[in-house]
Amino acid sequence: MENQSNEVPVYAVFTERKLGYKGNPAAIVEVSEPLSENDMQVLAAKYQQPATTFLVRNAQQATEFWVRWFAPDEEIGLCGHGAAAAGAYLGQKYKDIETFTLRFGSGEMEVHFHYPDQVSLLLDAIPVIQEIEVPQAIRDGLGIPVLAMYETGNKHLILTESEQQVQGMQPNFDRLRDSEIFGYAVTAPGSKVDFVSRTFVPHVQQLEDFATGSSHAMLSPFWSQRLEKKDMIAHQLSSRGGVFNIQLLGSKVRLSGYFTRENDL
Repeated sequence: MENQSNEVPVYAVFTERKLGYKGNPAAIVEVSEPLSENDMQVLAAKYQQPATTFLVRNAQQATEFWVRWFAPDEEIGLCGHGAAAAGAYLGQKYKDIETFTLRFGSGEMEVHFHYPDQVSLLLDAIPVIQEIEVPQAIRDGLGIPVLAMYETGNKHLILTESEQQVQGMQPNFDRLRDSEIFGYAVTAPGSKVDFVSRTFVPHVQQLEDFATGSSHAMLSPFWSQRLEKKDMIAHQLSSRGGVFNIQLLGSKVRLSGYFTRENDL
């Protein structure tokens, strides 16, 4: 195992120093052979990052890696910020490669390293499946006007009126847990950018995610249709904050942003 000590690298992604946005951190563990699920979960709990990314290089294809992501308390099926952190780590380690393919349980994505401090993901857009009735527990728990709620193939999407409402939310997580829905991105038009959001996951330890790639894979096509734009900028208004530069490319979304080592913030 290459980096299983307490000194594992931790990269924060979708940062923006000018705004004081610290992005979302992920620990990176590259191994020569896959670890057991139990070992990965134990390590993720030890590192206590929003995500720990486990990478195994394909011996037959130097630019391809198998990847799994774990939060401290459970596995994550799709973790955009963990993939972006992997791109930062891989681009700095394998200096002759700029584009990497990450293969995971339900698919694959491309990660591009842009020297010296930017990374981008090319992943499948996640479309809305249908509008649903808003559970009363979620209305009560968010405490803001909910204009609509949509089911997607990942988290749910909740539309509210304004950036101020998204920024000022003080969720009641005990009430939110009265709904079985796992997680949702609450979003509104931005005052200085195209849209803003916050992502809540009340049934797991973290409660609120800092800068969420998977949420933006669904928010991007939603807002692209509403705004009639393919290129957008979005802010995630968590306590750390995140900035996403977005391009819609057919059925794909490119999410780009800055990164830094967490201990350099």
